[in-house]
Amino acid sequence: MIKLIVSDIDGTLVPDGSHEMNPELLDVIMKIREKGVQFAAASGRQWASIESIFGPIKEKVFYLSDNGAYVGCHGRNLFLNPIDRETVMDMVRDVRRMEGLEVMLSGPDVVYLETENQDFIDWLVEGYQFRVEQVPDLTKVDSQFIKISVYRETDVEAHTRELREKYSGRMKITIAGDMWMDCMKPGINKGQAVKLLQDSLEIKPEETMAFGDQLNDIEMLEQAYYSFAVGNARPEVKATARFQTDTNVNDGVLKILKLLL
Repeated sequence: MIKLIVSDIDGTLVPDGSHEMNPELLDVIMKIREKGVQFAAASGRQWASIESIFGPIKEKVFYLSDNGAYVGCHGRNLFLNPIDRETVMDMVRDVRRMEGLEVMLSGPDVVYLETENQDFIDWLVEGYQFRVEQVPDLTKVDSQFIKISVYRETDVEAHTRELREKYSGRMKITIAGDMWMDCMKPGINKGQAVKLLQDSLEIKPEETMAFGDQLNDIEMLEQAYYSFAVGNARPEVKATARFQTDTNVNDGVLKILKLLL
């Protein structure tokens, strides 16, 4: 019996950076909840962005935000995993020296940027619904940081190879789509957050269903027996998942959840 369903958001439930979700999905999640099945959204987004997407049912959804660095529900932080501050500042200085990259630091509730690219900030606020604070110097921000995000308009994986090699021993680094490289505390990922939730709710991996499309979803899919790659997923994700569904734009996740009902 399925007791927990976990899904990525960008590229799995919605197109990357979108704020619009099929309203029918919200209805189906509530019907599944009525049958005693928990639902969790696992994303690189901050919790406030996840909450804004799920709107009317936000109190009924667990948030595994910032790639598992934050686990909570309804604006309440249950587990938080900050990165060593010295490591954060070292990466900020390195990214500053690299052309075409932007760096964003995620605190528990706010993301911080020192960019002057207003279009980029507007996209984060209007598209992702992020809580953003623009600062003159990231190294002066007095906050815990749970994630470092490096952004490039396209092909971020190829342009961050040097950073991944340098920091691979100091952080968990993952590629989240064509535009984002995300960095968390060592050992932190979506799969670890799913296991934490499973242990807290006394739910087994064989009672768990998960959906994903990107490299940062692989550990999460490995933590669920009923693991699904959406049709638009990367080849590595399809190789990891036991099952496959339709693409995100064709409501692949919704189709499986309706079959579950």
